[in-house]
Amino acid sequence: MAKPRPLVAGNWKNNGLVAGARALVKDVAAGIGGAKVEIVICPPYPLIAIVASALEGGQIRVGAQDCFTEPDGAYTGDVATEILGDVGCRYVIVGHSERRDLHRESDELVAEKVRAVWRAGLAAIVCIGETEAEKERGRTAMRIMSQLSASLPDGVTAENLVVAYEPVWAIGSGKTPTTAEIAMVHSLIRNALKARFGEAAGGIRLLYGGSVKPANAQALMAIDNVDGALVGGASLKANDFLAIVRACHRA
Repeated sequence: MAKPRPLVAGNWKNNGLVAGARALVKDVAAGIGGAKVEIVICPPYPLIAIVASALEGGQIRVGAQDCFTEPDGAYTGDVATEILGDVGCRYVIVGHSERRDLHRESDELVAEKVRAVWRAGLAAIVCIGETEAEKERGRTAMRIMSQLSASLPDGVTAENLVVAYEPVWAIGSGKTPTTAEIAMVHSLIRNALKARFGEAAGGIRLLYGGSVKPANAQALMAIDNVDGALVGGASLKANDFLAIVRACHRA
């Protein structure tokens, strides 16, 4: 099976104001050139429509950082996937470790959100990853397999799912696993997906996330079964984000 088209997704988290968001996406759009990489930008909820409008007609897609499980109703503060799709989203990040930790989101809730993403015709970027304590106890593989099994409902395809491996201890810390550690986890994920969903799962893109930056992007993207990156802080600077896109293109 041919290697999947690379994907680089920028997760802005709780950052950005209107003027800065417009300027940032304008700079990114102007700098991507002929890179054969799918690019997704995931701003905070209030900026989604603004970013989507600024990018309209271009090749960069827009995503959300989270979603709610129900399509509508009296759920103050929640946002349905149908609304996200209507304002321009094509992807939704679910199960990010900050949601799992700060908002106590379970694997089962993540699976419900994945179903909601699919219900709206969007694709889910599902995040999984171990904590530092789990890594030190040698429980990385066990944690990854547990999250992967419980967070993914039936019905997975290469078109509706992206999996992002983000070691919790690497996010925003400046630390990254060794290339051998990343290769091991991504191979584990790939084999688990094929065992459950068949050989077509070979086309599901597996992203690495966790302190991805221009200095390490080329080496990270060259690892087997790494099909792109989920980028945090570096996605807030156009030059850094573009350097990661170019590294992914060259890998």
